[in-house]
Amino acid sequence: MSGDFHIQRVVTSGVLGAGRPEYPPEGVPIENNVFVVGDASSALIIDAAHDAETVARAVGERDPLGILLTHGHEDHVNAAIALADRLDTHLYLHPADLFLWEETHGTERLPDFELADGAVFSVGGMELVTIHTPGHTPGSVSVYAGGIATLFSGDTLFEGGPGATRWDYSDFPQIIESINSRLLTLPAVTTVLPGHGSATTIGAEAPQYKAWIERGW
Repeated sequence: MSGDFHIQRVVTSGVLGAGRPEYPPEGVPIENNVFVVGDASSALIIDAAHDAETVARAVGERDPLGILLTHGHEDHVNAAIALADRLDTHLYLHPADLFLWEETHGTERLPDFELADGAVFSVGGMELVTIHTPGHTPGSVSVYAGGIATLFSGDTLFEGGPGATRWDYSDFPQIIESINSRLLTLPAVTTVLPGHGSATTIGAEAPQYKAWIERGW
């Protein structure tokens, strides 16, 4: 593993749901975490939220190996096409979330490749493995860098519990099962970097599992 591998967290700001009936007309302000990972020569980008230019600046002159989208929600993909064009790189999304992609971008331009369970990406001497973690959305994934015990959890796992499951395509029992069987089995020291907010660890979240089930969210 290269000692040059590092993670850069880029916080981008935007508006979620403007013009959609389930949100206020002006939408809801929101901040997202975008992660640029790699070494001095190449990088992978995890999510593409709000501000393509800011993320592109974080990549800099490095070779962009791809943009991995943790799920299809608007605030994680709304800058995806602009960022892919700006960096001349590929977009990856789990196919079960194409319907959400199409809500934001339509059908004329689709992601380049399916982000399948078990897909492995190599950058800066590090392997990142895709873990399908449905529940928040059908195609939600997490990305695990075992060499540094770090999990990019998208909106599946946060400090304090699972991601939201309020939509008709979401499933609370399913996200609980995803977290229990696929994430809480990772080493307790694993750092969890979610799509919004602060980092946590598997060890900090695992003891709360039964409490999440009891509260129902």
